[in-house]
Amino acid sequence: MIKKCLFPAAGYGTRFLPATKAVPKEMLPILTKPLLQYGVEEALEAGISNMAIVTGRGKRSIEDHFDNSFELESQLKGTPKEHYLSQIKEVIENASFTYVRQHKMLGLGHAILTGEPLIGNEPFAVLLADDLCDCEGENVLAQMIKIYNKYQCSIIAIQEVSTNQVSNYGIIEGAPINGSKNLFKVSNMIEKPDKDSAPSNLAIIGRYILTPDIFDILKNTSPDKSQEIQITNALLKQAKEGNVLAYKFIGKRFDCGNVEGYVDATNYFAKKIGIKSS
Repeated sequence: MIKKCLFPAAGYGTRFLPATKAVPKEMLPILTKPLLQYGVEEALEAGISNMAIVTGRGKRSIEDHFDNSFELESQLKGTPKEHYLSQIKEVIENASFTYVRQHKMLGLGHAILTGEPLIGNEPFAVLLADDLCDCEGENVLAQMIKIYNKYQCSIIAIQEVSTNQVSNYGIIEGAPINGSKNLFKVSNMIEKPDKDSAPSNLAIIGRYILTPDIFDILKNTSPDKSQEIQITNALLKQAKEGNVLAYKFIGKRFDCGNVEGYVDATNYFAKKIGIKSS
C-alpha cells in the first residue's frame, strides 16, 4: 500500500520573481487554489492521506495554509462567504501533514533524501506541484498506484515531448511491456540530454512511485557537475537491475514551473469552469 506522498517544495521559484520573493512558488494560485493544494487533493483522491512536505526558508505559509484559521472561520461563519473555506477544510480534515526543511538546494534527489525521516522504510509517492495534471477519469497518481500494486517496483510518469524540448527533461529508454503503448521497462535514462544524444522523446514528469531502497542509493549517488544529486541517476541504478517502469499516463499536464505553462493552466481551468476571457 502507498500511504505517504512526498512533496519537494523548497525551491526558490526564480522564474516567477518578483512574485516568489516572499510567496512560495508552490502557493501560486491557479484561479483560487494554490498549486500545492491541487497536488495534495490528487494524492487524497488516490487514497493517500499522509502528506510529507520538504520545505525551506521562507515557506511558512505552506504550513499555515494546511492548518485551521480560527479567526477567518469565525469571521465568515454564518455569512454568504462561508463556503469559500469548504474545500481547504475538507483537505485538512482528511489529510495529515508532516514537514522537514531542506537547508541547501542540492537537486531533486537531495530533496527526496531529505524527506527520508518522514517516509521511513516503505514505498511512497513523490509529486512535484509544478506539474499540474488533469485527467478525465482516475488521476495520475491513482493510475500509477494500480501499476505499482501489480509490479511492486519504482514507477515514473512520462510523456512525449518534442525533440527541441528533450534537453529540459530526464529522458528514458525502454521496451514496451507485453506490447503496451503506455508501459515501458526502463533500460536507460539521461538527465537533460541534447537532442542528438537523447534515447527517445519520452520525458520524465513530476510523478513517481519509489521503493524505499532509493534512499540508500541516493546516499551513494555522486553529485553532478552542478553539485546536485539527481533522482534520475539514482533511478538509473534501480533500472539496471530491472526495477523501474515508465508509465505514459492518460491525462493533460501543465508545466507550471514556467510562466507560459502557468498561463496555459490558468486559461484551461478557467475555461473548464465556464469563465470566459473578455
